[in-house]
Amino acid sequence: MALVRELREELGIEVAVPVGPPMRQVRTDAFDMQIWLIESWTGTPVNVALDEHDAIGWFQGDELGELRLAHDSYLAMFTEALAVG
Repeated sequence: MALVRELREELGIEVAVPVGPPMRQVRTDAFDMQIWLIESWTGTPVNVALDEHDAIGWFQGDELGELRLAHDSYLAMFTEALAVG
C-alpha cells in the first residue's frame, strides 16, 4: 500500500496496512488525497525527505492556522478531519 511506503520513505516509521476506508478523501483538479488515522507505529518520526518537507512536528488543532501549508484547502480539510477523529 502506498501509505505504508510513503510513511517509511518520508518519516522513517513502519505502520501496519490500515483496515477499512480512509477517514476522508479529497479529490480536486489538482490532486487526490486520502486521510488516514494512524494510531501506532514502530520507529521515531523524523524528516527523512528533506527535499520534500521543510519540517515535521506535532500540533494541536488550534495551532493549524499558524502553519504554512502546501495548499490553501488543507487548513479546512485538516480541521474537519481532526473534528471527526
